[in-house]
Amino acid sequence: MQLTQQDITSLNVLSRWLALDTFTPETAAGAEILILAGHAIVPNIEAALQFAAQHQMKLLISGGIGHSTALLKQALNDRARQKGIQPPQGETEAAMLRHIAVQEYKLSEDLVVCESLSTNCGENAEFSLKMLEESGCIPARVLLVQDPLMQRRTTETFGFAWRETKTAFISWPVFTPQLHSEAGRFSVVGAGTGSGLWDIERYLSMITGEIRRLQDNPQGYGPAGAGFIGHVDFPPEVTEACQKLAESNPALNAGSR
Repeated sequence: MQLTQQDITSLNVLSRWLALDTFTPETAAGAEILILAGHAIVPNIEAALQFAAQHQMKLLISGGIGHSTALLKQALNDRARQKGIQPPQGETEAAMLRHIAVQEYKLSEDLVVCESLSTNCGENAEFSLKMLEESGCIPARVLLVQDPLMQRRTTETFGFAWRETKTAFISWPVFTPQLHSEAGRFSVVGAGTGSGLWDIERYLSMITGEIRRLQDNPQGYGPAGAGFIGHVDFPPEVTEACQKLAESNPALNAGSR
């Protein structure tokens, strides 16, 4: 796909907004549980597991077999080859990530809880809440980690599904991805590594897809559409970036509010 410098600038505005970050070391350390929603971005997974291990924090891994499962398995197999270790066991996202949490990061097994039935973001939120309700322990503060490009929608989804609770969510994208171009080659920067990230086509598709889902219109996930989340206000710079992309590159039309 051909991208102009203006396209790249607009895409970077959108990715910064999507990667909602309310993390501070102080508030995160006070969280009662870290919920890791299954996805395929390896630096995020590693950072989440490292944080949970460092703080001996309860970890709920949410993910059955969904859209990202095959990508996650491939990413973890690639990681295992690079490290010269055995790939994680398990078919569900939660099972694979639990293996790494316990075997590599040495999290105590009694600190790791798996929710292995969810197949999408809404079910991540719904089934995680149900599991915690059944345990009789609804946390006051949750540290929430997901694919950075899904971080805003995931936080909105959890907040909507958990709206009858008093739980506060700390949104931690781990890093803010940005698209970089050099000598006609595109790369995603921000993670400190080029491994375990999106390929460019998936990266672009995810940005435009997430923007569409966050909209409050018949095609979106807000109250005027599917009703999976509450109304989300789009800042002027995000709306402007969407409009510029639609005008200059119809393939990247994420819609406008």
